[in-house]
Amino acid sequence: MVILLFGPPGCGKGTQGAIISRQLGIPSISTGEILRAEMRAGTPLGIAAKKIMESGGLVGDDIVNGMIRNRLAQPDCRKGCLLDGYPRTLAQAEFLDGLLKELGYPPPLVLFLDVPDAVLIARLTARRQCPVCGAIYNLLSQPPRQDGVCDHDGAALIQRDDDKEETIRARLEAYARSTGPVIDYYAGRNFHRLDGNRRPEEIQGDVDRILKEAGVGEAA
Repeated sequence: MVILLFGPPGCGKGTQGAIISRQLGIPSISTGEILRAEMRAGTPLGIAAKKIMESGGLVGDDIVNGMIRNRLAQPDCRKGCLLDGYPRTLAQAEFLDGLLKELGYPPPLVLFLDVPDAVLIARLTARRQCPVCGAIYNLLSQPPRQDGVCDHDGAALIQRDDDKEETIRARLEAYARSTGPVIDYYAGRNFHRLDGNRRPEEIQGDVDRILKEAGVGEAA
C-alpha cells in the first residue's frame, strides 16, 4: 500500500507519519530527504538538482519525479511506503498515478490533516529554539521549565525568522496555492480529510480506523 500524507506546515504530519511508518513497517519518504540523499550520493539527478538550487532556482517536476521513481524501486518499498508531502503539483500527481500502476501498486490511500490557519499560526509562532544546543520548545505544548530559558544550558531562547507570523502566513499561502489543486485531484478517490486540530492520539485513532477499513493491519 502507498499512503499519501498531506497537510500544511505545523499540522502534525511528522508525528502521524512516524507512527504509520512504524506500525506498518514501511518507509516514510519525503522529497526533501530524497533530494539530500541524491545530492550526497552525487547521482546525475542529484548533481542536476544541486546546480539548480545553487543558482537560486526551484527543482522541477522532472527531477523530483525521477528521484521518486528511483526511491520506490528500492527493496524497502516492496511492501509499500508513505509519501510525506508528495506530490506537490498536478503534474507530479499524474506521474505518480502512472508510476504506481507500472510498479503494480493499487491506487494510493490519501490522508489530509486539515487545520485552520489561525491554529497553525498560533502553534508555529510559539516555537522557540536554543541558540547554543539547538533544542526546540513550544510555548503552548512543550514549554521550557523556566520561561525563556533552555532546560539544558540556561541560554536565552530565540524565535527563528521562519517562525515569525509574516513568514508563516506566506508559507501557508504558498502551500494553499500549490497543494490545493492536488487535494482537489484526489478528493474523489480513497481520500480522507481528518481534523488535525486535536490531540495526536485522537488523530491516530482515526488513522488506525481508516487503515483497518482498508484491510491494512499492524506490521508483524
